[in-house]
Amino acid sequence: MFDTLTVTQYNTYIKQIFDAEELLHNIKIVGEVFGLSLSKTAIYFSLKDEGGAVGCVCFAPIIMAEIKDGDKVIVTGSPNYYIKGGRLSFVVQKIQKQGQGDLYAQFLMMKDKLEKEGLFDPNSKKPIPENIKTIGVITSKEGAVIHDIRNIARRRDPSINIALFPVKVQGNGAETEIANAINLLSNYDAIDAIIVARGGGSLEDLAAYNTEIVARATFACQKFIVSAVGHETDFTIIDFVSDLRAPTPSAAAELLTHDKMAQKTALDRLVGAFAGQLNRFIDNKILIFEKYQKSFENIADSFVANKNFELGMLENSLNKLNPLDILKRGYAKVEQQGKVVDKAEKVVLQSNITVNFYDGKVVATPTEVKK
Repeated sequence: MFDTLTVTQYNTYIKQIFDAEELLHNIKIVGEVFGLSLSKTAIYFSLKDEGGAVGCVCFAPIIMAEIKDGDKVIVTGSPNYYIKGGRLSFVVQKIQKQGQGDLYAQFLMMKDKLEKEGLFDPNSKKPIPENIKTIGVITSKEGAVIHDIRNIARRRDPSINIALFPVKVQGNGAETEIANAINLLSNYDAIDAIIVARGGGSLEDLAAYNTEIVARATFACQKFIVSAVGHETDFTIIDFVSDLRAPTPSAAAELLTHDKMAQKTALDRLVGAFAGQLNRFIDNKILIFEKYQKSFENIADSFVANKNFELGMLENSLNKLNPLDILKRGYAKVEQQGKVVDKAEKVVLQSNITVNFYDGKVVATPTEVKK
């Protein structure tokens, strides 16, 4: 029939088959909504039941306003084969809620059961450890989650240790692996805190974290445990049981680490401020010392000047009492026989007397004393 077709020819032919099939126009499909996502012009999601799933798109977001993951709905529309991408989607023109889907109903039942047992009690929550050196991370060894946690934790605190415990995060047996990992790390002394993490997904993708075995392992955990499952709008049972719920795995890494670089910057600022205050204190004390030193010098100079003045006065007084000064004024000192003669009547005749002048002395012999 055909020799060789281009991709576009093939896709166009497939689209024509779907468009020509009247039985596929305006049909109704019942299923459970999961994987809701919004773009600028459309809402994308899948419908599933126990046997399979079909991708859907709605170009009238207003009709999806009340729809959320886990809802059981009846959609009306037609299949559309997208030529350029080679994809088949069911274009939804009408949607009607049928109630909660099975997974969401199971989620609510489990949540109600565990809450009544006290597993969500705020009083059972442990405080964040003050000194966290090693964080145990329970997640897949592949994907962005573990890389994001490592990068953010080590950027904030290069000394932090991240210990990965790899587990399945969805599918058969995932809940058992997650619970066993929590139990093991709970008794491991080197672990200071635990993060249970995975990326976002549908209610079905996150089903392992809504199981009783994971909830009870989380509640019994001896370590501080953080739930970082899905995106900020995703809620799972482990979120309510854990000691702390982080909106994303990256946020969990931030919550359990201290920003050492910010602390270093703050410390540097404090050291700089202290050094500035110390320098100002020293400068102030130097100014005070110099002020007192100058004042002391002034006092000392004044004291010395006063003493010099007093010394000059004493010197003048002494000079006035100096015998030589008196002798310079025409007076003389008379001595006889080793004694000062201060009266004429004390002079012994015929005995030498010494008459002292300021520039010398004269020896004479008195022969007569006149009064």
